[in-house]
Amino acid sequence: MTTSNYNKAFKQLVAKPAKLAKYKKHNTPKKRTTGDNKKHCERCGRTGAHIDKYGLNICRLCFREVATKIGFKKYR
Repeated sequence: MTTSNYNKAFKQLVAKPAKLAKYKKHNTPKKRTTGDNKKHCERCGRTGAHIDKYGLNICRLCFREVATKIGFKKYR
């Protein structure tokens, strides 16, 4: 369940506090500790093609845009 779907159900359960508490207990998204979704681009938020070497923490598309500005000469 995505976070947006999780929050949409709150509107329906506002009138029923007991069911809302149970829903929150069992359906809250887990905090990610490992995996692809933990790492994301600091510029655009993309999770795929992440470059964390040298502490860059950006995706390859953003890297191509800013490579010359941050001091890389050959980046292809």
